[in-house]
This record gives sequence, structure tokens and C-alpha cells, in this order.
Amino acid sequence: MPDFSASPLVEQLEENLFSALEKLAAQIASSERTLIDLSSGSPHQPTPPAVVAALQVAAVQPGNHDYPSFWGKPALREAIAHFYQRQYGVRLDPEREIAVFHGAHIAVGGLPRALLHPGQYLISTDPCYPVYRSAALQAQARFYGIPLDAARQFQPDFSCVPEEVARNAGLLMLNYPHNPTGALATSALFDDALAFVKHWHIPLVHDFAYAAIGSHAGEQPLSLLSRPEASEWGVEIYTLSKTFLMAGWRFGFAAGNASMIAAFKKLHTHSYSTVFGAVQDAAIAALQLPAQEMAQLVAVYHQRRRRVLDALDAMHWPVEPHQGTFFLWLPVPAGFSAQQLTEHLLYQAQVLVAPGHGFGPGGEGYIRLSLTADDDNLAEALKRIAALKLFS
Repeated sequence: MPDFSASPLVEQLEENLFSALEKLAAQIASSERTLIDLSSGSPHQPTPPAVVAALQVAAVQPGNHDYPSFWGKPALREAIAHFYQRQYGVRLDPEREIAVFHGAHIAVGGLPRALLHPGQYLISTDPCYPVYRSAALQAQARFYGIPLDAARQFQPDFSCVPEEVARNAGLLMLNYPHNPTGALATSALFDDALAFVKHWHIPLVHDFAYAAIGSHAGEQPLSLLSRPEASEWGVEIYTLSKTFLMAGWRFGFAAGNASMIAAFKKLHTHSYSTVFGAVQDAAIAALQLPAQEMAQLVAVYHQRRRRVLDALDAMHWPVEPHQGTFFLWLPVPAGFSAQQLTEHLLYQAQVLVAPGHGFGPGGEGYIRLSLTADDDNLAEALKRIAALKLFS
């Protein structure tokens, strides 16, 4: 059988962090203790019954058996506009300022390809969600990560961007609540980001994946588009995966600057498929859920975070408690690198976490622990970790 080489582009791509973790976990074969995965970003909770019911009704509708429009159903775009008005006080034009697609990952990779010129810089943060780096590469662009520091609560300092990078930048891409550090955006952060892109005349993309998960119940993370002039300079990516527990449904949308949306829509018609009409109808049902029910969907993460923080405190593990998302960003104990601690937890406790350096050089010295495992597995994992006496 011939062995064909990959394209130069594929050869340049780094190995996906999570596929690498899968390979690492596959090395563990223990009949005594099962592996507990605390690296995952999938919610592992049932989708709300009203959303499932909406899909069941829509699936038998003949109109949903044809190819859907690339633009999404008008009723869906109207529902998105109403959702943003209700949640964030943001007015959107459903025709010109909203794009829908088969999972937010498509926009994370597609918007850079739609906006960047070859050789330009995609500016983000270090550490960051690893796909931002590969998105730059696939757009024939360069990547620059603004170093994040715990002393600044993992907020980027845009004055640190070298002038040569800023002058040749084609896109600023942010993600708050931040994966992996859990940092939450402030008004000052978004205002500084907008001042930066205005000065260098570049677009801004905000990946709002963890839009509903602040650091405690009742805290609503800040939307970029809620800041003055933000919709003139930027686009926000939203996914229903986390907010509405619809990870496997693959539905996301982007909203904001009409010219950026138009560029992405054009790319979308050439590169990606459309969203099944019944899933669009179910998305409408999700977006219309009462705010109280939305809060209940993510309340489990706040409860788990409190219990995990208490357990880590009992281990004398120093952790910043004010973190959003459904992850916790933990400094590694003295004497360990991120990879060494990841392997130590895997081989000695059969607990899998994500090493910080997988999110960029700035992530060295940290691990990311997920709150998506069920309560029993989470408690068992913490019990196993405590037995290792990492901070005694």
C-alpha cells in the first residue's frame, strides 16, 4: 500500500492537544481503578427537554428534509437578535450582522481565513485555545500571543505588542471568560482592546464560548458587543454547546460587524455545509428559554467549583478562586513541569488533566482541570490526588 505524504500545511500543524491526551490516556490499562478524565471540555449533561422536544417535532417536518439555506432560517436569525437584545442589550440586524454555522469551531477557524492576508499577524494571548494558532497557520498568517500573567489576572497588556507585529496585524482574537486561565473580561479589557484595534485599524473577534459561566451564580460574563462601538469593529462568536448543554448538536453563530460577517458568509458557502433545519428549530427553542432556566443549566458548575476549591484548599493547593468557564487553572507544585505533573497524576492516580504548555509557552507551570465529570467521579479524582500529598 503506498504511503502518501501530507501537504506542507498539514505537516506544519502541531498535534492537537486533546488527541495527544487521548493517546496518553490509552497507555493506562488498570483493572483496579478506572481512568477519570478531567481534561474534557464536553458538558456531559443532558440537553434541556424542551430543546429535545423541539428537535423531535421538527425532524418529521418535510421542509427540514431539504438542503437548508447557508444563511439560516429567518426565524432563527430573529431569535438570535432577540436573544442578544434580552441578554446583553445589543441590537443586531438579522440580515447583515448574523451568521449561523455547524458548530462554533467553524467560525474560530473560518473568520481568520476570511479576514487575514498572507503574512499578516493574528494576535491573541499566550496561553490560548490551541486552535487559534492553527487558524493563523491555515490562513497563511503568523501568530503572536500576548503574554498573560497571574499578576495582571491574566488580562492582556496591549502596550506589550511589538510595533512590528501591530503594524502588520490583520486580526485580534480574544476569548473571555478565558480558556484555559478562567480569567473574566472587564469593561476596561474590552475598551483597551477596542482602542488597540482602532489605532491599528484591524478587526476584532471575540470567542464567547463560555458566555454563561462566570465565577459564581448570578455573575453574567461581559459580552464584547455590549461595549460602545464594539459592533463597528468586531464580531462575537457564540456557541450553544456550553450555555444550553448542546455540545453534540453542533450549532453556533457569529454576530457583529456587517463586513466581517459578509466575508465569513462568502467563505462559508465555499468551505462548509449547512445546519440541519430541525437543529435550527431546536436552537430557536433554546434561545427562547427563560433566563432563570438558563442559570439553572450552569448552576452545577458553580456548585462543583466550590467543592473542588474547598478540596484543593485542604490539600494546600494555591488557586485563584475567581475563575469563569467550567475549568480550573492550577499552578503546579514545586519540582514539577506541567507535563511531569500531568503524567504523575495519570500514572499514579489514573486522573487525566490538560498540561498548561499545550495552550502555549505561557501555560507552562499550570494544569487545567475540568468540572464536567460527574460529581462521583470528581470526588473520587480529588480523593486520589489528595493521596499523592503534592503540597505536604
